[in-house]
Amino acid sequence: MTIDMLSWERQFWDTGYTFVAGVDEVGRGALAGPLVAAAVILPTTDLTILGGMPWPTIRDSKMLTHHRRVAAAAAIQASGAQISIAAIPSDEVDAIGIAAANRLAMELAVAGLATDPEILLIDAMTIDLAPPQVGIIDGDAQSLTIAAASIVAKVYRDTQMIEMDTTYPSYGFARHKGYGVASHLAALQSDGPCPIHRRSFAPVGKAAATRGQH
Repeated sequence: MTIDMLSWERQFWDTGYTFVAGVDEVGRGALAGPLVAAAVILPTTDLTILGGMPWPTIRDSKMLTHHRRVAAAAAIQASGAQISIAAIPSDEVDAIGIAAANRLAMELAVAGLATDPEILLIDAMTIDLAPPQVGIIDGDAQSLTIAAASIVAKVYRDTQMIEMDTTYPSYGFARHKGYGVASHLAALQSDGPCPIHRRSFAPVGKAAATRGQH
C-alpha cells in the first residue's frame, strides 16, 4: 500500500493553515560529530513536482542512497521551501546530554525559519515551543514535510563528516559518518578519541580511559 505522504499536511492546509513545518534530526546515535536538526516549510502550491523531482521520491532519508539524498535535498531547496538547520557540536552534546541536545537542535531549527510556523509536525516527539505540534511515529516515512527535513539534515551532516574526514583521516568518517561500525570502534581503540568524538558515549569514554585521555 502506498502511503499518502501529504495526508498530515493536507489536514491543516485544508482548514486554512499555510505554514506547516516538518522537523527532524540526524546523528543522535553517532559516536562523533554534531547532532543536526532541520525544519522545513514546503510551499503549498502544486507539490506533484517538488523542485523538479516527483514528490513520491522524497521520503525517509534512511531509505535513499547518498546520491538520491543529495538530489532530493537540491530539489527541496529548488522548490522554494523555507529551510532552517541547526547543529549541536559534540562537546555541547557531552555537556548537556543527548536528549537535551536533540530538543535544542530542533528548537533552534524552528526558531531559524524565516516565517513563524503555525503547526509543527515532528518525528516521534514534541518540543518546548509555542506552536501546536503533532509527534508522528515514523514521521519521516509518513509526512513529506518531515521527510524533507530528514533529508536536508542528513545531507548537511554527511557533508560535515566528509569534511572532518580530511582533518581526522584515521577514523573513516567519510564512510560511516561517525556511527559505531566495527572499523570505527577499532580506530577508537588504536588511536583514541579525536576532538569531535562524544566522550559521554560509552565506547568513546572507554577508549579515552584506556589511553589515559581525559
